[in-house]
Amino acid sequence: MRIRDILRRKGTAVATVRPEATVRELLATLAEHNIGAVVVSPDGGTITGIVSERDVVRHLHEYGAGLLDRPVEQIMTAEVHTCQPDARVDDLRQTMTERRIRHLPVVENDRLVGIVSIGDVVKSTIDALESEREHLVDYIQRAP
Repeated sequence: MRIRDILRRKGTAVATVRPEATVRELLATLAEHNIGAVVVSPDGGTITGIVSERDVVRHLHEYGAGLLDRPVEQIMTAEVHTCQPDARVDDLRQTMTERRIRHLPVVENDRLVGIVSIGDVVKSTIDALESEREHLVDYIQRAP
């Protein structure tokens, strides 16, 4: 299975925030879309960084409530790991596990075309295993 298969099912919409957006605006976006991370982008197509709930929590201790009025670019992860739509889900699962990454933007021709979460990857793996199980059961039941 390929990443494009996941995107076909879940869609290609990606929530983004501009680098100068405040953490307060970030939190509103996370809550509005019921998601755990957004891509930081000045134009919705290029990637400047990624910022997650974890980033907010990590910096809350340092800045306190003042964090809410700071720009997202101060807490985002600037070194963003990405993948291509034709990447294999098995390879991505391994990468996400080894690097402890929960969200990975999908890029094609240097443009943001989607995002996958570890939940998306796990769900696709479970679906594939369930389908394989059904085929095996069907094969066994039809055997003479």
